[in-house]
Amino acid sequence: MGKVYYVSKHVGLGLLVLAVTALVTIIALSIAYDKERAKNQDTLGDGAADGTTPVPTPFTPKEPWDRYRLPVSLVPVSYNVTLWPRLKPGADGMYFFTGKSAVVVRCVKETDLLIIHSNKLNLTSFNGHHAVLTGLGQATAPAIQNSWLVVKTEFLVIQLRSRLSVGASYVLYTEFKGELADDLEGFYRSEYTEDGVRKVVATSQMQATYARKTFPCFDEPAMKAVFNVTIIHDQDTVALSNGMEIGTADSVIDGVSVRVTTFEPTERMSTYLLAFIVSDFVNIKSTQNKNLIWARRKAIDSRQGDYALNVTGPILQFYEQYFNATYPLSKSDQIALPDFNAGAMENWGLVTYRETALLFDPIMSSTGNKETITTVVSHELAHMWFGNLVTLQWWNDLWLNEGFASYVEYLGADYAEPTWSIKDKIILSDVHKVFAVDALASSHPLSRREEEVNTPAQISEMFNTISYSKGAAVLRMLSEFLTEPVFTKGISSLAVFLLKFSQLFVCCQAVENTPGMHIPHTVHDIMNRWTLQMGFPVVTIDTRTGSITQKHFLLDPDSVLDRPSQFNYTWFVPIKWMKTGVEQQQHWLLQETVSGEDWVLANTNVAGYFRVNYDLDNWHRLLSLLNTNHQALSIINRAQIIDDAFNLARAKIINTTLALTTTKYLSKERDYIPWESALRNLDYYILIDRSNSFYRIFSNIPILRYNQNNAIGIACSMGVQGCGELIKSWYRQWMENPHHNPIHPNLKSTVYCSAIAFGGVEEWDFAWRMFKNATLASEASRLRSGMACTKAPWLLNRYLEYTLDPTKIRKQDATSTIHYIARNIVGMPLAWNFVRARWSYLFKQYGGRSFSFSGLINGITKRLSTEFELQELMKFKEDNLHVGFGSATMALEQAIEKTTANIKWVAENKAHVLKWFNDESK
Repeated sequence: MGKVYYVSKHVGLGLLVLAVTALVTIIALSIAYDKERAKNQDTLGDGAADGTTPVPTPFTPKEPWDRYRLPVSLVPVSYNVTLWPRLKPGADGMYFFTGKSAVVVRCVKETDLLIIHSNKLNLTSFNGHHAVLTGLGQATAPAIQNSWLVVKTEFLVIQLRSRLSVGASYVLYTEFKGELADDLEGFYRSEYTEDGVRKVVATSQMQATYARKTFPCFDEPAMKAVFNVTIIHDQDTVALSNGMEIGTADSVIDGVSVRVTTFEPTERMSTYLLAFIVSDFVNIKSTQNKNLIWARRKAIDSRQGDYALNVTGPILQFYEQYFNATYPLSKSDQIALPDFNAGAMENWGLVTYRETALLFDPIMSSTGNKETITTVVSHELAHMWFGNLVTLQWWNDLWLNEGFASYVEYLGADYAEPTWSIKDKIILSDVHKVFAVDALASSHPLSRREEEVNTPAQISEMFNTISYSKGAAVLRMLSEFLTEPVFTKGISSLAVFLLKFSQLFVCCQAVENTPGMHIPHTVHDIMNRWTLQMGFPVVTIDTRTGSITQKHFLLDPDSVLDRPSQFNYTWFVPIKWMKTGVEQQQHWLLQETVSGEDWVLANTNVAGYFRVNYDLDNWHRLLSLLNTNHQALSIINRAQIIDDAFNLARAKIINTTLALTTTKYLSKERDYIPWESALRNLDYYILIDRSNSFYRIFSNIPILRYNQNNAIGIACSMGVQGCGELIKSWYRQWMENPHHNPIHPNLKSTVYCSAIAFGGVEEWDFAWRMFKNATLASEASRLRSGMACTKAPWLLNRYLEYTLDPTKIRKQDATSTIHYIARNIVGMPLAWNFVRARWSYLFKQYGGRSFSFSGLINGITKRLSTEFELQELMKFKEDNLHVGFGSATMALEQAIEKTTANIKWVAENKAHVLKWFNDESK
């Protein structure tokens, strides 16, 4: 698709010489500017250290510093970065860090401007300027004429008196001070309490645009460089970074006894993969390899890191085979952090996680926790090759990073835990999940135009379901129609792939000559239709006529498409299918061959990214098959028939009662995935029904045992006799003896929610106490979710207020807690009103660039289904245009579209659904 990949290689001799030269220069600069630096130690702020605040330049798009993208005149070669985080507050009560940086840049296009990212850093002034520029080798650096900060585009601009020479290298030296804030961005502060002692950790999150908040840098993924890192820290702490520690020395700096830790030069890498951590954490290491798990001392002492360590080795082994390349670094550290906004981050050599994604207690944790850890670790370690070694040029193609890791995470996890059949979960976790978003007219293509992804908020918005889940689904389809061995062979030719190819699909192009492989077009042409246009088709098979057709599937067929497609919303669709249980040759919509009176099932193994509709006769054949011999179809195809039918009904392609009839066979179903598919679709009816009619009808239908956790949850929520008493008795036993929890870990989420819903303030307050005292993050997470289930409005309102207080609910958990409350039928209007009333504050705290902020909008608007609520939503948008919606902008447009569709669906289908359930319950 014409996108260039920038490839890391081992540091060559010439680069090492250059780095050494840079180091010598830095030392010289440090000595030369000691006196100047002493004059300019001043207070923290957005401006220069002399106390002045730079005035943002007027917005003039013609100027290079008013654009969001870096000019192409300079490329970074290497950095020497020294950081000193203070883990105790200063005299003003603020936490801060200081640092210095020297970046070697090479001029590739003549320029008299040096533009580099810098955000919220207080830069030391040297002779009235924010930096010092010197030449390397024979190069002479021009004098600095002027320097200033541009707040809007987050640039430090240095105007030179003459031009830099093409081919020459220069060193840009800066010193700076920044706040070690608790904002979960850049170099930030995380706090926790252990044995009654409050502790502070300095940690980092650079993706996507936060490295510039830590030191001045060329903060774009293509601007790769080698990083030489030094961290100054308290002597009772340990410092970690991407590279292996190569030296420590105790010293006294500015009268303070400190330890100075230096690290080996990194591979050539992007700024968003940097990591800097200072803590008193300890580690557990593998006896067989170089893998380490870091965490709080109590977590390591209680063996909570053991499971992650045990699966890391096999997963890395799998990827070395899969990519046909050894692990590219000298170490593999993974660390669990008390405060971390994302689920995990693939920093090269130092992967950071939420505690829930890395720590597992064999007594208190559930099987679901173990599955989460395995898949998240597998996802992040896949990035060590694809994403870190091979990196996208710009964020508009983020799906290549995240879609690939989201697909192969199942392969790595399956290798580590082969008895779990985890590869089937991609259908629920990714395919069905993204179908719901990609069926909207407000969706977007996998690969967006670069001009659509410009600002930091737009970049953060790309970290969405399309990039992750559609990316995974489309790559899985590619693997299926090429066959997995052929796809894997293309990927595993890694060395050739890295050095020769600029496009992902070229690696698979040789399959056109593979014996027995028949595809109608080049892989490039086939895949362009899946990546360059949004949406997906519904394939309709008419067994009476033999015709096979496709049409762009839209959940609301009346919605208007504002985004034209060069391919007119048609796709090259690979159709795997079977006839009366016999697999047929893969079909490419090229001929009419599917006819007869036998049952036909298309999209076997849910191999393709599309929905399937049939003529009515074949639908009835499939329904009959499900009722008589459902195991003739695979587990995931049974789930897909249900999901396709319900969504085809919502799109007015088939009638609603036909969709509901797909669930009648479930009395015989014992597998989780088909049941989960059915419950998610039935839950839609409850979510958008304002009169609770569906809820009352559902409660009259017997709930059969299909899997324990879902069975208890749905039975209690539907009011099945005896369920509430059982739940309350378990919870009461725990309340009577808080040190002994009798509830099985696999049932805790359901039991906590149901018991708190049945109970009152006593049950809620007990959960709150247990939450505040929880030593295991996954247990705290279950309790936090369970407390949102109460039916008492005043408790829910109190809980919503707690989300504004980080001493009660950590900032990393605030938006998801509001989301949990919105899932509650009582809590939904409370959460909706709460967010609307406090939008300015929430946006300031979380909105501009937070990956999770779009989830907040999705959560609080999910139930909206009346005209009044649509008007409220539109007014919410209009009233806050001056504030903005940041990374939730697209989510808001989708919420409006979904609410409009919900209103239509209720009006057209509610009576039919009620009649069907009434008839069946008799």
